[in-house]
Amino acid sequence: MSTAYPFTAIVGQDDLRLGLLLNAVSPAVGGVLVRGEKGTAKSTAVRALAALMPEVPVVAGCRFSCDPGAPDPACPDGPHEAGGGVSRAARTVELPVGASEDRLVGALDIERALADGVKAFEPGLLADAHRGILYVDEVNLLHDHLVDLLLDAAAMGASYVEREGVSVRHAARFLLVGTMNPEEGELRPQLLDRFGLTVEVAASRETDQRVEVVRRRLAYDDDPAGFAGRWAEEEGALRERIVAARALLPQVALGDRALRQIAATCAAFEVDGMRADIVMARTATALAAWAGRTDVLAEDVRQAALLALPHRRRRNPFDAPGLDEDRLDDTLQQNSGEGEGDDPDPDGPGGGGQPPQGDAPDTPPQSGAGDGDTPGLPSQGRPAGGGEQQPVRAAEPYRTKMLSVPGIGEGAAGRRSRARTEHGRTTGARRPEGALTKLHLAATVQAAAPHQHARGRTGRGLVVRRDDLRQATREGREGNLVLFVVDGSGSMAARQRMAAVKGAVLSLLLDAYQRRDKVGLITFRGRTAEVALPPTSSVDAAAARLETLPTGGRTPLAAGLLRAHDVLRVERLRDPSRRPLLVVVTDGRATGGPEPVALAARAARLHEAQGTASVVVDCESGHVRLGLATALARDLGGTAVTLDELRADSIAGLIRDVRGTNTPSRRAA
Repeated sequence: MSTAYPFTAIVGQDDLRLGLLLNAVSPAVGGVLVRGEKGTAKSTAVRALAALMPEVPVVAGCRFSCDPGAPDPACPDGPHEAGGGVSRAARTVELPVGASEDRLVGALDIERALADGVKAFEPGLLADAHRGILYVDEVNLLHDHLVDLLLDAAAMGASYVEREGVSVRHAARFLLVGTMNPEEGELRPQLLDRFGLTVEVAASRETDQRVEVVRRRLAYDDDPAGFAGRWAEEEGALRERIVAARALLPQVALGDRALRQIAATCAAFEVDGMRADIVMARTATALAAWAGRTDVLAEDVRQAALLALPHRRRRNPFDAPGLDEDRLDDTLQQNSGEGEGDDPDPDGPGGGGQPPQGDAPDTPPQSGAGDGDTPGLPSQGRPAGGGEQQPVRAAEPYRTKMLSVPGIGEGAAGRRSRARTEHGRTTGARRPEGALTKLHLAATVQAAAPHQHARGRTGRGLVVRRDDLRQATREGREGNLVLFVVDGSGSMAARQRMAAVKGAVLSLLLDAYQRRDKVGLITFRGRTAEVALPPTSSVDAAAARLETLPTGGRTPLAAGLLRAHDVLRVERLRDPSRRPLLVVVTDGRATGGPEPVALAARAARLHEAQGTASVVVDCESGHVRLGLATALARDLGGTAVTLDELRADSIAGLIRDVRGTNTPSRRAA
């Protein structure tokens, strides 16, 4: 068995360590989400926490870790008699991003259940994690159906497995710990709310601290056991402090003044529901116990807010999580009550640990030229001379119409286009390929019925063989790769028009965020096109690139389309099951070089030949329209919509499918 890196040997990352330790003191806090860039000891810290957790008493031989003092009466391995039991170390169970539903919740032997009526159940990861830690690395990349199962288990403290009328239930209470890199995409709000605390981590910029990180890591890699031995005393002391804080926790008093501060803070930051208030109360109590006190101070409430509220406050999807600390201090001061002056300075470090560093304000800093027009440039029309302008702020986003890829795909689960998925409505049955996951009962009975006499059936039970089982085929929705190709040339440079264009793209990005798409961003202006953002799950990164998009110069439309063709070619090799949707945002003009219009048409027909579903967002304005964007859409084999038609509440007909011939069979060919 490998030796884990000691928790006490981690350099810096005070907020990360504090968040994990508070959950070790009070598991009722509800877990922690660790957000940060790669290589910041997120996984190392989580795995090291298990060694500090107190041992867990369990019923001997129970696969579901029942507490011998209060065994679960509905345990599938029960019933158990109270008392006795054995102790074992707390488990850290890792949930892989690509895990199947059966691996998470467990699986029933369908054949035995149908033929013999026996509930033969193989526990999954939720059963293994009961009364321990469930760790999800890259939790933001977890499939939606697994997220739904996690939400249900976290909310109810139990896991339910049902297969065609056969049901198994077992307890599943665990400390949920997730790590994620925000650059790879955000989490659904429902799952965010299930994490009690959130912490932001980043690599230190101090030379001495970085040197110490490297020194310790190299020493651990050379001799893991020896390195751990050198930290054994510190580990033991920290373990004893956790035990002492757990023992002190029931004696901590949460007074009315602290409760009022908690409620006022949650109201001030407009968090949804009451879970934030409860988590803050539990966190403040745990902070007091960790500091060795039996009363909750204002500093505990402040620290609890910094840990429990950033991911819960109401914000736009592209805003960074965080709290305005000045506003937090004002709220606490206004609700301090009599005698608050005796408490320590709320801005000081206090006994509850240091507040997170680098919290983002409620309103993210805006880039661009600001509210006024750029000096020296006209507010309407093309810029004189076609030079580069400063970036223009996007207009307010709005709800867009549904754009989807025609046909039926087989891509990653999402909410955009039709696809054959593990979840959704049942459309038919087939023989299973590998393990059976979704039984089609009627088709199975129909396959087994003609053979009952030959199989010697004498009783009431149906004699079922492996060959009789049928897998249900289901149709749901998939996520797509939405590749934006945005015109940043001089013909788009009128400030009002570019603000509207950016607002439209931002609205489409918001739609892609909600539909679990991957996105990419290509811009073209001057003489070339560039990939501003390679395809990624981080929609907010695309929004940030869009905010700084400059305008001016010629319109190399062909270059933008050719660059998009190259990007899609590579993505088809990387992820052949994810179907692309090309969104070209332009007025259709093409300038620069010999025969720019003809060259753009030939580039567009490359996409049509590949069967890429396409839509052109026509940004042409004015009374006289040349119809160039509509012609481009015809060459792409797609659809053209104006900026006004893109709005979901416009009077134009609803856009259901983007015209194109992109089907799995054609693309594979």
